[in-house]
Amino acid sequence: MTSSALNTEEQRWVNAVSKVYGARAGKRTETWRSEMAALKNQSETNKLTGVNNFFNQLNFVNDIDLWAKKDYWATPLEFIGSNAGDCEDFTIAKYFSLLELGVSDKKLRLVYVKAIELNQFHMVLAYYEKSSSVPVILDNINPVIKPATQRRDLLPIYSFNGKNLWLMKEKASGQLAGNSSRLSLWNDLRSRNKSLKLNKPKLNYNE
Repeated sequence: MTSSALNTEEQRWVNAVSKVYGARAGKRTETWRSEMAALKNQSETNKLTGVNNFFNQLNFVNDIDLWAKKDYWATPLEFIGSNAGDCEDFTIAKYFSLLELGVSDKKLRLVYVKAIELNQFHMVLAYYEKSSSVPVILDNINPVIKPATQRRDLLPIYSFNGKNLWLMKEKASGQLAGNSSRLSLWNDLRSRNKSLKLNKPKLNYNE
């Protein structure tokens, strides 16, 4: 599978995904790269909307059903290849895509919350235009990007990005609690993402 629109690294991703998950998964990866290219020179607002809409098309499936594990954080390529994932996978894929599009890590936080109406733990992505701004929330439960003040259904617990970890109960922006490297699942994810190691899920959503 070769596309002249892809650079060498992107073609390597497509080939790797196709080998593990099949041709349709490879096509999804190509579509992701096309979407990313189209968003590259857009405003940050358009980047948020485009990335949020693209990944929210994928299927929600719990880790235990998809990976036969209680908790597994998939890389963006594993998520796209599987065509399915849980809230962490939606959030992680959006985070890394926005980083690639030039959005500063300082503006992004992966936020672990309690979804009050569903009475379950959940993860969303927060974008802060400025450090003092009320963040907007990118979510797979509610696909409309809204300010955090309009998401009363979410109770923040902790947040993190590529460098830091915050406890969110202390104040609106959170109390710094150390480095995000304290999170073992985050370390494992970043290692797999860098090495292009792709695991195959228990279920196949490409069929």
